[in-house]
Amino acid sequence: MSPLGHTFQITSEEMREIHARLTPHFPPYLRAIEPNPYGRGLRFVFAPFTGREPEPCTPRSFYNDPQLSFSESNSETEYLLREKAGVVMSNLYEAAREEWQVAAYVADLRDVVKDAPYRWTQYVLASQELEKAFAYLRTPAAATEWPAAISRLIDAQDLARAAAAAFDERAADIAHVHDRHLYADLTHGEALAKAGHPEAKDWHIGDGFGGHFTGGLVEKVDRQIKEQEAHLSRVSRLVGLTA
Repeated sequence: MSPLGHTFQITSEEMREIHARLTPHFPPYLRAIEPNPYGRGLRFVFAPFTGREPEPCTPRSFYNDPQLSFSESNSETEYLLREKAGVVMSNLYEAAREEWQVAAYVADLRDVVKDAPYRWTQYVLASQELEKAFAYLRTPAAATEWPAAISRLIDAQDLARAAAAAFDERAADIAHVHDRHLYADLTHGEALAKAGHPEAKDWHIGDGFGGHFTGGLVEKVDRQIKEQEAHLSRVSRLVGLTA
C-alpha cells in the first residue's frame, strides 16, 4: 500500500471521471485506489511484487489516449481534469516503482546469498581459533614450545584468511546488490532480513560502490595478522630472539 499526496484537491465527481478514463491504462497489479486515511491525497494498493516483474512505468497508451492528452481546444475545466488525471497516473506508477524496487532488492539478495551463512560460520570458527592461538603465546606454557606455538599461529592465520576469502566471494555479490539498490527504501540489514537472513546483521559485507568491492573480510584479517606479527617482532626483539 502506498499513500501519496497531491498538490491540488480532486472532488469525488472528478475522481469518478478520472478513474473511468484511466482504467484502460491501469497495471494488472493495481488492486485499489482509496482516499488516504492519514491525510490528503490517495493511497494505491498493489498485489505483492516478486521483484521479477518489469519495472513499473506509465504505458505509452496513456500518452496516446485522446481523452487524456492536451490540445489547444481543451477548455480550462477539461484541461484541469486531464492535468489531475496525469498526476494520479504519475503518482500511481511512482508508488508502484517504490514497492517494486523493494521487492527487486530482496529478490536479488536471495539470488546471491547462497551459502554465505555457512561460509560466515566457518570464518567465525577460524577467527576464534586464531584468537586462541595468539592468546596462547602470552601464557608461560608457550615459552616451552615457542617454535611450535608460532607454527600453530601461522596455520591459524592461514585458515582464517582462507575462510575470510571464501566469505568475501559471497560478500562481494551481496555488496554489489546493495549498491545497485542504493535508493530502495530499506537498510542493508532490513533487506537481508526480508531475504530470509536476519543473522546477516553480524556479517562483514564490505562495500560494492561503483562495481568495485572494497573493505572485505580479507582486508580485516590481513590487518589483524599484521598487528599480530608486529607484536611478535617486538617481543622477539625485546627478549633478544630473532623474529
